[in-house]
Amino acid sequence: MSALASVRRSVLDALALLVPVACAGCGDPDRSVCAACVAALRPAPRLAHRDAVSAWAALDYAGAAAAVIGAYKDGARTDAAAPLAAALAASIAAALGALPSGSVEVCTVPSTRAAMRRRGYAPVDALLVRCGIRPSRVLRPARARDDQAGLGADARRLNAQGALVARADLRGRRFLLVDDILTTGATLAEAARAVTAAGGSVASAAVLAQTPLRHPGRLVASPDALRDIASESGYGGRTGVVDPPFRSG
Repeated sequence: MSALASVRRSVLDALALLVPVACAGCGDPDRSVCAACVAALRPAPRLAHRDAVSAWAALDYAGAAAAVIGAYKDGARTDAAAPLAAALAASIAAALGALPSGSVEVCTVPSTRAAMRRRGYAPVDALLVRCGIRPSRVLRPARARDDQAGLGADARRLNAQGALVARADLRGRRFLLVDDILTTGATLAEAARAVTAAGGSVASAAVLAQTPLRHPGRLVASPDALRDIASESGYGGRTGVVDPPFRSG
């Protein structure tokens, strides 16, 4: 162990005595995210496909990763953000690395008003700040919608349809869509529709984690197919926030 790592560990041990904390992933004491859970959050970006969209995902939404993401999003565990930000940065880097040269703007899916009131912050935007990326706020809710968690594929599609709208004309602007979890792809599909409806184009998409499929070609929540809008939206400008290749840290 290096001298710096030893000092860091000693400081964390001292803080744990003053402010007791449990791991957001497994509940072990003394660390916001323990070494074992940090290892489980090590990113391995790959292109995840759904019938509606494709997106680069850094993690599988399962085990320790699911526990830490859930604690961060809905358990007020913002102290667990660091390894999640590193994973999202890796996903974004993979997405941008697969694109031809040129700048793109990062566009996040806006949280519902109810979620913002409940959490007090936008989880994805907060992670992007840690990555040194400022997203372009080009989308807004067009109507009230439910949280997608717990909904099946059909319900997710209906809940997402028409839920977003662009704030302005987006002609000539090119975007990388960024969200937290890819399940059926309905939310990213709606974001892509809203961007293209305003004249913009979608170059690619990146997410923190994907919900693993039970078996190839079928969704976890439902075998129902979603409408494929990828070819319509030009899935993969003006100078944006990031330029391939993106480097974190």
